[in-house]
Amino acid sequence: MGRFIKRISKTSGLVPGELVHVGERKIDKVKISVLDYDDKNFQEKETTNIEEIFPFKDTPTVSWININGLHELEIIEKIGNNFDMHPLTLEDIVNTSQRPKYEDFDKYIFVVLKMLMFDEGKKAIISEQVSLIFGSNFVISFQEREGDVFDPIRERIRNAKGRIRRMGADYLAYSLLDAVVDNYFSILEKLGDKIEGLEEELVTNPMPQTLQAIHNLKRDTIFLRKAVWPLREVASSLERGESKLIKKSTSIFLRDLYDHTIQAIDTIETFRDMVSGILDIYMSSVSNRMNEIMKVLTIFAAIFIPLTFMAGIYGMNFEFMPELKWKYGYFVLLGLMAVVGFGLLFHFRRKKWI
Repeated sequence: MGRFIKRISKTSGLVPGELVHVGERKIDKVKISVLDYDDKNFQEKETTNIEEIFPFKDTPTVSWININGLHELEIIEKIGNNFDMHPLTLEDIVNTSQRPKYEDFDKYIFVVLKMLMFDEGKKAIISEQVSLIFGSNFVISFQEREGDVFDPIRERIRNAKGRIRRMGADYLAYSLLDAVVDNYFSILEKLGDKIEGLEEELVTNPMPQTLQAIHNLKRDTIFLRKAVWPLREVASSLERGESKLIKKSTSIFLRDLYDHTIQAIDTIETFRDMVSGILDIYMSSVSNRMNEIMKVLTIFAAIFIPLTFMAGIYGMNFEFMPELKWKYGYFVLLGLMAVVGFGLLFHFRRKKWI
């Protein structure tokens, strides 16, 4: 249940805006990287000194500041003070149990969303909270660990591919959001392959392990729905919002982001229905197999009941039983039992019970 509910009890009773890191520490030391660019110029740097990023607040170029690691609260607080962030924004950044959301603070826009990746080693979906803050000329992204889905965007900035170097910070923020949403489809594709494999297994040879695999799939779909469904509101707010930080030229792309989000949600809902159907099929299959077993046992019981009855009669120890001293009594009784047994078997076959 750790993927669904994170412990937030240590924030109970605290003053609103007080910084407390909620979640796992997924990196040893906070790492900071900066991509600063415009149409003609570009520079990239990595640093561990937080003061080095402060001048990028007022540069005429677009600056993307990426922070890996949320556990060093002093760094988060210094960033907040320098970029005029509200204390509640900082509180939400370090609380990794946040629901995806959008907030417009006039000077900047704050977006929280879940970045999902597939761990090939564990064969499981892992989630990471990503917080984006963008103003007129900067975007600050906060991540829990190193490794993300933003490498294609970094390459586009470095190589001046596409329109990203000619656009503003709002387009950069859109690009980051779009990269996260597009990666959802990679996760959904892997989930679809799992569902297809389970359907084939149900048809050929359902095993007890199949039920566990179905339950794991059901948990994955619930996990995905919890992460993706609130993003619909975020995309809608970005598209329909009237913030001066979002240019009209970027609104068209945000509309496309909203469409992709709806498509991902529809796919998740379809997978939920399919997994529920697979579970019903599995239970029906197990029930049918049990019915087949019970039918076979019932047929055996039905055949042997009259035979046991006859054997019981002649197994009694009465002295004056006429057939006891008959020379051919044993063979006649065996023959009669065979006729009764095969007669019942023929009757069951004729009724198509077996």
